[in-house]
Amino acid sequence: MSGPRVPRDARPPTMRGAVAGSLLVATIVLCAAIGFGVGALIGATVPLGLVGLFAGVALGIVLVIHRFGDL
Repeated sequence: MSGPRVPRDARPPTMRGAVAGSLLVATIVLCAAIGFGVGALIGATVPLGLVGLFAGVALGIVLVIHRFGDL
């Protein structure tokens, strides 16, 4: 027995852009927080926080491209 049929003209969900943006922002904030935390441990809070921020931008873009490649 097969599963339910999916119509051929099924459109993707309409909120994919918002989800992609949320994923990007969450990745930036998480990486900045990690950089800030590591920087606080070794005494270089602001520089490592900024490194984490920019690393989060790059990682977030890669994640969004990988997850939502058809946007």
